[in-house]
Amino acid sequence: MHVSDSQSVTMTTLQPIKRQTLTSAVTESLRQRILSGEFADGQQLRQEALSNEYGVSRVPVREALRQLEAEGLIQIIDHKGALVSKLSLDDVLELLDIRATLESELLRAAIPCQNEADHAAAEATLKEFEQALVSNDIRHWGELNARFHLALYRAAKRPNTLALIEQLHNKTDRYTRMQILFTRTMELAHQEHSKLLQLCREGKADEAAEFIRFHIQSAGHALESYMNSAERR
Repeated sequence: MHVSDSQSVTMTTLQPIKRQTLTSAVTESLRQRILSGEFADGQQLRQEALSNEYGVSRVPVREALRQLEAEGLIQIIDHKGALVSKLSLDDVLELLDIRATLESELLRAAIPCQNEADHAAAEATLKEFEQALVSNDIRHWGELNARFHLALYRAAKRPNTLALIEQLHNKTDRYTRMQILFTRTMELAHQEHSKLLQLCREGKADEAAEFIRFHIQSAGHALESYMNSAERR
């Protein structure tokens, strides 16, 4: 039977697409389990156990772990395998400082390019975040916080900077949730996000850039104060 060129291309590309989709699905699942705290800091992730759990070969699991290592969520160490990354307070504060610098400049560039659709997307996420705070849905606080921030930056059309910021959010996600929960700043977080969105709507790029720097650094200071006081107890 004759197979056309178009049919041949389809047949030869199906398998890689399927494999990549499988790898992406495993990566996303593991990422969320790490960020939610299901896997603790320093916990070992065994390829065999994960492949059995997901019902897949070790290949997509191995590729997923490599992706998570690139994101800084795990470390792959000789003779120990994959371990969930554990950040020191100094590490977290450094990452938050980097976030403050990058996000303030990206927001400054984004605001002149934003439109109502950008503001509406951020507002919709903000409403989800508010509901998650009210219902104490701790698992999704970090995810919604990141989604709100990223919605404000996309108009800048700087995909490499945006991807880097998204990785930084992933690395600090657990600590963002910890800061909101243990310092009881749920209402403050919502108020500051609402103010930030309003500044964007008003086109106040410089003021918004300074405010987001303050917003991120304040979260770091609150976390540092909590951690230091917890150590003294």
